[in-house]
Amino acid sequence: MALVDLVMPKMGESIMEATILKWYKHPGETVKMDEAVLEIATDKVDSEVPSIAEGVIEETFFNVNDVVPVGTVIARIRSNAAEPASTNTPVVTSPAAEVAENRPLAHDMNHKPVTSESFSHQPAAQNGSRFYSPLVLNIATSEGVSLSELENIPGTGNEGRVTKKDILQYIANKKAGKVGGGAAVASPVQKAAESTPTILPQVHQPQQEPERHIQTYSGNVEIIEMDRMRKLISDHMIRSKQTSAHVTSFTEADVTNMVHWRDKVKKEFEKQEGEKLTFTPLFIEAIIRCIKKYPWLNSSVDGDKLIVKKDINIGMATALPTGNLIVPVIRNADQLNLVGLTRQVNSLSNAARNNRLRPDDTQGGTFTLTNVGTFGSLMGTPIINQPQVAILATGVIKKRPVVIETEQGDFIAIRHMMYLSLSYDHRIIDGALGSTFLNAVAKELENFSVERTL
Repeated sequence: MALVDLVMPKMGESIMEATILKWYKHPGETVKMDEAVLEIATDKVDSEVPSIAEGVIEETFFNVNDVVPVGTVIARIRSNAAEPASTNTPVVTSPAAEVAENRPLAHDMNHKPVTSESFSHQPAAQNGSRFYSPLVLNIATSEGVSLSELENIPGTGNEGRVTKKDILQYIANKKAGKVGGGAAVASPVQKAAESTPTILPQVHQPQQEPERHIQTYSGNVEIIEMDRMRKLISDHMIRSKQTSAHVTSFTEADVTNMVHWRDKVKKEFEKQEGEKLTFTPLFIEAIIRCIKKYPWLNSSVDGDKLIVKKDINIGMATALPTGNLIVPVIRNADQLNLVGLTRQVNSLSNAARNNRLRPDDTQGGTFTLTNVGTFGSLMGTPIINQPQVAILATGVIKKRPVVIETEQGDFIAIRHMMYLSLSYDHRIIDGALGSTFLNAVAKELENFSVERTL
């Protein structure tokens, strides 16, 4: 009999921690090799952690809703293997694992389990000697808190880390003109029991009151609690609207040539490549060509700096079985041909529909496409996917009578028409640039060659 440590697995380059959603196996229960032991979540992606040995669950070290760094021991299995498994050699040799080794051992029951107070659901970052969770960095970016200000905020979290409470208190003090350094942030959390009344409760109380308030509803109603993903989406959307000055421009495109070409080649394409050809990769092709002409649309904002991304990573809004939307990312999309884009689009869409997206599949996007036409909408006003600065929506393709201008004169014809809308961050994208980019995408679609070969 040997004891085998089950650790929080590495799930992608940018994933540093995960939240435990559910334990399938508990101490004393048997488990088979590769059988799911628990379910975890990173941001919006849920996945299962399989057993790395066959045996009996000896003990578990974290509870549901605990946030655990990658590489941390989360359970121990008493294996039936004859040779004992080494528990002294680190199983995961990632930067997150090295961070975890410097903390108290997760399976030391005298230590308090890691909580969401100290970690966020997104990849963490380290600057100099200070370690910042992505939640803290996102809040800092949204509120215009510079890195130098972050460096001067005393942290109250584990190993002096700046927590969500710390930065929210700092921002509140800053807006109230009470910032004279970061000391006011740390003291209420560390000395709440012994200090005089501070501003910290005043910051959080208004945000918590609506949840604690007992609301009564008249009439025949059904009350449904938001699930975890719905809460995350709600938080992301509100934060985006508070961060970016949203402006939406509209145009329409005659996509008749593109529709006819796809109808002509889709069967041959599927037979030749083993993939169904949808409109999405064709839209992405047009977007990529226009981003290369107008690179500011492929950027993000950091305080008073514009960060123009050289990599073109296209996010595509995709429906989950629950009806929620998620945005998997096609990395380096500009380096893929139509076949490569089609494979990526179909692979990520299928993974989303079957809840098999990896946490890293939703990270690193630089521009997002959402095809609202899939659901029958003529057009939409999408919300920017932070920290990006623009998102393009394509509406349903419908046949309409339109005026065609030719050298022989004008005439009316039935054409395949589609509305496009672009929401962009008016802090850096003016109406002229936003409209120019949008119309460039429309022209790319309208000028689609029906003579194109596979």
